[in-house]
Amino acid sequence: MAKGGKNKKQPFDMHGRVCRIPLPPDEAVQTAVPAQMNEITWRIFRIMAEFVEGFQFLSQFNREVSIFGSARLKEDHKWYQEARRLGQLLAECGFTTITGGGPGIMEAANRGAMEREGISVGINIQLPLEQRINPYVNKGRGFHYFFTRKIMLAASAQAYVFFPGGFGTLDEMFEMITLIQTGKSIRIPIVLVGKSFWRPLFDWVDAQMIPHKLIAPEDRAIYRIVDTAEEAFDIIQDESRERSFF
Repeated sequence: MAKGGKNKKQPFDMHGRVCRIPLPPDEAVQTAVPAQMNEITWRIFRIMAEFVEGFQFLSQFNREVSIFGSARLKEDHKWYQEARRLGQLLAECGFTTITGGGPGIMEAANRGAMEREGISVGINIQLPLEQRINPYVNKGRGFHYFFTRKIMLAASAQAYVFFPGGFGTLDEMFEMITLIQTGKSIRIPIVLVGKSFWRPLFDWVDAQMIPHKLIAPEDRAIYRIVDTAEEAFDIIQDESRERSFF
């Protein structure tokens, strides 16, 4: 019995064990009978198919730069304009611009790349209402699962650029820093655009994590904080490295 005397319902597999695999609403079984393991197995095949198709899709590109940032920033926002400018600079130098394919910063970077006739890629997420692929993507692919899409945004890029964003942007940024810190990815540029946005966060990292020996002082060299598209582009052009899927 749960606290307060109420039964707490749990999803069980066919042997009565608690099933801890979260399912999106469109995949939840619309019945009183919980999902069984054979149903979950078929979802695993769907996940495998997304990975195979995603890597095949990415294999046609080279000199990729993945750009992350908020979907909520509008065309008149400073960071939208900086992301648009970075997309232009990358296209002019023959880089492939890859984003999550949505609005805001993603749209801005794709827009800049298309304006300079560059390759503008969108790795989109399929959601019922919130997400739409922006009109400046000339090569795109949609994904059902967030985690497969996230890996595609990380795979094989020669640089990562993070504009101001929310929890999703922070999640992606810290994951890439962690992969490089732990040697699971080669060291490639991680550029954070927007000193007023990023500096307070990393001042906290310096003040709290380093004194407690939770990270090493040299870990700060993994990322660079800049203020303009031109500064970000200079780092990418000077330090980006070709690599294959990790």
